[in-house]
Amino acid sequence: MNKDFQETMKFKLEKESSDTPKEIFQKVFQALKEKGYDPINQLVGYFISGDPTYITSYRNARALIRRFERDELLEELVRFYMENNVGEDK
Repeated sequence: MNKDFQETMKFKLEKESSDTPKEIFQKVFQALKEKGYDPINQLVGYFISGDPTYITSYRNARALIRRFERDELLEELVRFYMENNVGEDK
């Protein structure tokens, strides 16, 4: 190993997993349930306040949900709801 630092050194960062919003919601929802929280209420609290402490750190859920901006996650929720519930006679 070159210790005189005269040459360019190379290092490689581990790439974060590329979870989709859907996968993140599933993981966060499950972590909240396992810890005994009401996942819907906790997620609503997070979306309204922006306070990440509404999301448990159990199973790294808090870090996972913060990979996306709140507006991006809300957009995903609205898109999913609209695609699955609007425009059809049920």
